[in-house]
Amino acid sequence: MANELAQTTSAAPVVSQTVNFFDPRQFDAVQRMSNVFANSKLVPDMYQADKAGRDQAIANCMIALDIATRIGASPLMVMQNLIIIYGRPSWSSKFLIATVNTCGRFEPLKFRFTDKGKVGKVSITEYVYDAQTRQKKAVTREFDGTKVMDIECVAYTTKKGSDDVLESSPISIRMAIDEGWYTKNGSKWRTMPRQMLMYRAASFWTSAYAPELSMGMRTVEETQDIVDITETAVDVTEEVEKEKAVDANREEIDFSGETAGEETGVQAPEGVDAETGEIKDGAQVPEADQTGTDQAPEEPGY
Repeated sequence: MANELAQTTSAAPVVSQTVNFFDPRQFDAVQRMSNVFANSKLVPDMYQADKAGRDQAIANCMIALDIATRIGASPLMVMQNLIIIYGRPSWSSKFLIATVNTCGRFEPLKFRFTDKGKVGKVSITEYVYDAQTRQKKAVTREFDGTKVMDIECVAYTTKKGSDDVLESSPISIRMAIDEGWYTKNGSKWRTMPRQMLMYRAASFWTSAYAPELSMGMRTVEETQDIVDITETAVDVTEEVEKEKAVDANREEIDFSGETAGEETGVQAPEGVDAETGEIKDGAQVPEADQTGTDQAPEEPGY
């Protein structure tokens, strides 16, 4: 029995930490697994075959399986928490914190808050889209933060078996105002500041001490703060109307021989077909005016 168990254990497949897409067997296995997820209703729409299209859904599932294998997470959890914001893949902050807490390398993340008084009136710079120049321009204005409490948050924890404290960079409401996160339209920094501070501190901590867990991707909140599609979008309606107006004023030119002759007043030489430009049989073409030009050689030029 012991020998059989040993043989069974030694014969058990070893799960690698990455998916080798160049290995035909692994590629087939991942593709079959992706097909199962693509036919499930438990995954988001971009992974469902009937919503995103079969080929695209399977491709998305294969990438999600590769990410799940790399960070040691459940494929379903990766699909549920890998969110596309403005075309950029982003992690849910809650999932990122859960990944750090369950990776087995660190103690659970903790957060330390410090009240630093009122923000007061500060000068901030915002980048506003200018329709005339079709570019963003810097606009400086004064922000009234006399009623806004400046709270600072630091994420920290220790490695398993170590007493060394690993701290993130401090994140504060003042920083959120200076960076433009707080003043954006629809910003959650105004309605849930402590939650946003924890999410951002956790993201900063992960980027510093465990970037392999986030795989270089930002959190949803970071992407929403950094990218503003309403500011970066360019209105091309005016340019399209200009192009239409230019095209409408253009006149069609007829390059046929008769029309060209009539419009320009230039008549085809005698013995030359006006339509094709060919010399008629037996026709004598007058010599070209050689004034101001070199005499053509009598012998062939070869």
